Amino acid sequence: MFVHVETRRRSRLQWATLLLVTLCVICFVGLALMPAPQRLSLLLEWGTIPANVFDAREALWSQLADPALLRLLTALFIHVAWVHLLSNLLFLVIFGLPAERTLGSTRFLALFLFGGIVANLVGALTLAGVRAPIIGCSGAVSAVLGAYVALFPRTRLGLVLPLGLYLEFVRVPAFLLIGIWVLLQLLFSYAGPSYGAVVWWTHIAGFLFGMVFALFSRDAITRRLRG
Repeated sequence: MFVHVETRRRSRLQWATLLLVTLCVICFVGLALMPAPQRLSLLLEWGTIPANVFDAREALWSQLADPALLRLLTALFIHVAWVHLLSNLLFLVIFGLPAERTLGSTRFLALFLFGGIVANLVGALTLAGVRAPIIGCSGAVSAVLGAYVALFPRTRLGLVLPLGLYLEFVRVPAFLLIGIWVLLQLLFSYAGPSYGAVVWWTHIAGFLFGMVFALFSRDAITRRLRG
């Protein structure tokens, strides 16, 4: 379990993280209450279908104008397993709140949405021709983690370790924990069918997007903090 150790008081409401968590939870509950056939139909309608994004039989321009590309965005808010949802939201809250405080809510929201879109696009590219939907905000959360590493390379996170009957609290560099996470994504991307339920390249693409986004935002962050 990771716990972020706050070192500064919050001066503004972090509305973007709250909004994203709320939307994901509402969509999850709505899906859970649907009959199974209707739920499957919605997944196919609003999830990212790689075969619908990349079709070698059609011209590229017509594909770019296809509403199917909208699913790169809508798929971010679709989760069907509570473990998948909770793991995504856990990392979003832990790493997203400090990143949003630094970037600003609007810029952070853009990071999440565009990072998720790029991640799903890369995932669809690696699975071109597949008709199973890519769903979940894992790629967008990965973008948040990438931005966090770029913004706070020396920050430490609290790690709670269960040792017998006691819980030991230690602080370790955030980049070390996230580096281990990135390594796992690289390993899982080659794991084959046993990890078929997860498009691991979306994690990797999202993480890289987040790092680049944060690096290019540094001037804007400086102006914002001075203002």
